[in-house]
Amino acid sequence: QVQLVESGGGLVQAGGSLRLSCAVSGGTSRRYVMGWFRQAPGKEREFVAAISWNGGPRRYGDFVKGRFTIFTDNFKTSVNLQMNSLTPEDTAVYYCAADENVLPRTLVRDYDYWGQGTQVTVSA
Repeated sequence: QVQLVESGGGLVQAGGSLRLSCAVSGGTSRRYVMGWFRQAPGKEREFVAAISWNGGPRRYGDFVKGRFTIFTDNFKTSVNLQMNSLTPEDTAVYYCAADENVLPRTLVRDYDYWGQGTQVTVSA
């Protein structure tokens, strides 16, 4: 059983940056894909970014446009999301998720484990 705990959310002005972190524990296999999703009020949860623990390819949502970077720490105990050039449209609850797969996928239903989420609010 994989446990995921997000941190790093908060309030930031438009144009600013935030770094989200997801602490990963449990599970015996490192054959996971780690992903970030977000959900704004009244909207469906959408894919933000994903990375394989084995250092394979990364994927990003179309709206990211080079502003976000997903990366893991050297000990593979956390997956992080560096977010730059934030806009009010980035305001949402951001969720960390784990997928028992090798290559990054983008659908909510593909992910097996979820964190509780962290709020990101970007003011104009």
